[in-house]
Amino acid sequence: MIEIKEGALFVADAHYPHHGDEFMQLLREIGSGERVVSQLFLMGDIFDLLFGYNDYIITFSAQAVSLLQKLSQTIEIYYFEGNHDFCLKNIFPNMVVYSRDEQPIMMKLGSKRVALSHGDKYETGFGYGAYCKLLRNKITLNMLKPFEKKIINYQMDKLPGKIICRKMPDFKKKVKAIISHYRDADLVIEGHFHQAVNIGKYISLPSLACQKKIAIVQGGNIIFSNIH
Repeated sequence: MIEIKEGALFVADAHYPHHGDEFMQLLREIGSGERVVSQLFLMGDIFDLLFGYNDYIITFSAQAVSLLQKLSQTIEIYYFEGNHDFCLKNIFPNMVVYSRDEQPIMMKLGSKRVALSHGDKYETGFGYGAYCKLLRNKITLNMLKPFEKKIINYQMDKLPGKIICRKMPDFKKKVKAIISHYRDADLVIEGHFHQAVNIGKYISLPSLACQKKIAIVQGGNIIFSNIH
């Protein structure tokens, strides 16, 4: 079982490039050595839209992709694919990339068993699950290639206007349903919801796009921290 180390850094839901430059700033700090991390956990929706088997979509985030590829040659990076970024194993061959089907992943933090996932695995409905399986498929993505520029341009023009930062009503009720799937975990860490709260053993990570925060392992605990 992989150990989450002291000084590990968690980034979730940056939705780059449409929601600020904090993600690129963070990568530059890590690359320059200004910010030292023992591990980097990318918890999904790091990009507002990025998927494999397509060269055109990479052009929208080429600088960030290139820097991540470079960092992954020297830093231990774990990428938990989200609903906006998927089929990434061919883009980031030096990272450990977990697809939605492979999540959650169990790791350990000290004596605790920690389950990690982007957050869109459970309590999402049958229809959403079927849609994810269809879309996160090499055959499907290749079939869309003749229309790729039109589809991608439409989505990239639409995404900046999407409201992604809001408090969820009855989030505690949602969490209660989710953690019923994690009975063997002492701690659950997810992104996806952009809530930045701790509820019992459940940690909803801050969204870099919304709260401008990351999470860091300090003293064996997961601490939310401002990016600056």
